[in-house]
Amino acid sequence: MSREIVITGLGVVSPLGIGREAFWDKFLAGASGIRPIDAFDTSSLEVRFGGQITDFDPKLYVRPRKSLKVMSREIQMGFAAADLALVDAGLSGGSVEPERFGVVFGSDMIYADTHDLEGTYRRCSASGRFDFEQWGKAAMEEIYPLWLLKLLPNMTASHIAIAHDARGPNNSIVLGDVSSLLAIAEAASVIERGWADVMITGGTGNRIDPTAIVARCEHDLSHRGNDIEAASRPFDRDRDGMVNGEGSGAIVLESLDHAVARGAHIHARLLAVTARHEPVRGQQPLSGSGLRAAIRGGLMRSGLEPRDLGHVNAHGLSTQVMDRVEAAAIKAELGDVPVTAPKASFGHLGAGGGTVELIASVLGVSECVVPATRNYETPDPDCPVNVVRGSPLGGRPATAMKVNLSSTGQAAAVVIAAA
Repeated sequence: MSREIVITGLGVVSPLGIGREAFWDKFLAGASGIRPIDAFDTSSLEVRFGGQITDFDPKLYVRPRKSLKVMSREIQMGFAAADLALVDAGLSGGSVEPERFGVVFGSDMIYADTHDLEGTYRRCSASGRFDFEQWGKAAMEEIYPLWLLKLLPNMTASHIAIAHDARGPNNSIVLGDVSSLLAIAEAASVIERGWADVMITGGTGNRIDPTAIVARCEHDLSHRGNDIEAASRPFDRDRDGMVNGEGSGAIVLESLDHAVARGAHIHARLLAVTARHEPVRGQQPLSGSGLRAAIRGGLMRSGLEPRDLGHVNAHGLSTQVMDRVEAAAIKAELGDVPVTAPKASFGHLGAGGGTVELIASVLGVSECVVPATRNYETPDPDCPVNVVRGSPLGGRPATAMKVNLSSTGQAAAVVIAAA
C-alpha cells in the first residue's frame, strides 16, 4: 500500500464475549457461543438455537442515553464495538483532529423489531383477521415518530461519528456477508488517499432477529437441534447448514506515521485489501471465480506468495454448496495453506462476521498461533482444504488472509501481518 496503514484498536461484541480479551480467551480455548435462543418465543420455529449474545447492556456504551430510542440492536452493538476499539487504541476525546478522523461501517438490511409493531398489528387484527384499512391510522398513532431511524443502515456510522466528533469521511456499506471487509477496504482507501489519519471501521449484524429469520427462511440453517454446539461445522463432510448469530466487530485503522507519532500500540499491519465480483445469473451456481480473483489480488498487492501466508481465515459458512465453492477457490490459489473457520464457534453474524473473524486473525498473528476450527471431524473430499483442528497451530508465518464471499458473487480479501 502506498501509505502504510496499521491496526491500533480492536472492539468485539460477540456470542463468545464482549471486548477483545474476553472474546480471544474463549475463542482460542475452543469454546462455543451457540445456545438456545431465549430472546423471544421460538416455539413456532424449526431452528431454535443460534449465536445469541446474552450479556450485552447497551447502556454501558451508548451516549447520550437518549440515542437508544433510535438505535436498533445492530446499531447498538456497532456503536459499542467502535467504542471498545477506540479505548483499545488509546484514543480519547479530542486526541485526533476531527477533520482527519472518519468512519466507514458495514451493515445488513435492518429488519423492524417486532416489539415496535406489535401494538399496531394487534390493533388492526380482529377475530383472527388482519384489517389493512386500519393500518395507516393505527401506525400514525401507535408507532414512535422517529422509528424509521432505527432501521437505516447508515445510522451506525452516523452515531459513532457524532459521539466521537469524527468529522472526516463517513460512509456505510450494505452488501451482505462482505459488508464489513468492504468497509475496511474503503476506510483504508481513505487513509491511502490522504483524506484522514484515523478511521473507525467494521460491521454489525443480527441474523437472529425474528423478523430477519422469517424473511430469510430456515432452509439453509443447520437443524442439528440435538447437539447445537456442533451444528456449525465448516468444510466437514457431515455439515447440514449454517447457524445464525448476532454481533459486531470494529477496528481502528491508522496511518503508520500518525500511530508512531502518538506512541500507539500496533496490533498488526494492513498489507492489502481487495474486492472482486462474479456475475451470477438466475439460479446459476457460483463458480468461485470472484473469490479466486480476490485472493490473487490480495497476494499481488501484499507482495506475498502462498508459502508466505501463515493461514487463511475462511468464510466457512457451513452449507454444502458455499463451502465447496470456497474450498475449491482456496485450494486452487493457495494450495495447502492452513485454514481456520471461526463461524464454527459463534455462528454467522451477517455483516458483523467479517470483522469479528478478522480480529481473530489479528490476535492470532500477534501471538503466532492459528486458531483451530471447532467441529471439524470428517474431511470432505469435495472441500480439499487444510483445516486446522484439534488445537491451535504454531510455527507459521505471522501473516494471514481473511476472505468473505456472498451468494450473489461478491468476494473480498484482507491481508495482514504482525507488527
